[in-house]
Amino acid sequence: MADSQETGAQGERVVIKKYANRRLYNTASSSYVTLEHLSEMVKQNIDFVVYDAKTNEDITRSVLTQIIFEEESQQGQSLLPIQFLRQLIGFYGNSMQAFLPSYLELSLASFTQQQERMRTQFQALGHTPGVGPFDEQVRQNLALFDRAMKMFSPFAYAKSEEPARPQPAPPPADEALAALRKQMEEMQAQIEKLAGKR
Repeated sequence: MADSQETGAQGERVVIKKYANRRLYNTASSSYVTLEHLSEMVKQNIDFVVYDAKTNEDITRSVLTQIIFEEESQQGQSLLPIQFLRQLIGFYGNSMQAFLPSYLELSLASFTQQQERMRTQFQALGHTPGVGPFDEQVRQNLALFDRAMKMFSPFAYAKSEEPARPQPAPPPADEALAALRKQMEEMQAQIEKLAGKR
């Protein structure tokens, strides 16, 4: 667990300096840290920014990308499907590139809220998260997110290398899934509206 010295004053952003020898220095705790430390800080919602010690350039994005690369390289840790990565690469230089970051942010924020709401509901009902119905709900939410990405760019979405398994129809009384669908539709409408203004 990070102590108050490592996190900096409440509400303040921790400054990390990256030196030419690739070492990362946490100015709040006056100690050297690793990418694993930074990954833990992200998971603990500790805000930080990384600067190149020589040029003072903000390199936070490249360091966060490096953390994702390290996580994806670990056996059994991969989170990003190959098809999603290909789609993402396809958006670089694409006319819709400017809209994708805000779309992904909205989608992930919505997904996180839904998962938290479901976790709370399952705990209230006495179910353990990660068992049975919760797993099925997560799978359905991921499938819904995947379909939303296809709608966003139907031409850029190539056929998946693996045949998609047929998805069971969601139960009609599933309010959480219905709310997520509604939010995704609203986001899609907002993106189309933004695209029309260009």
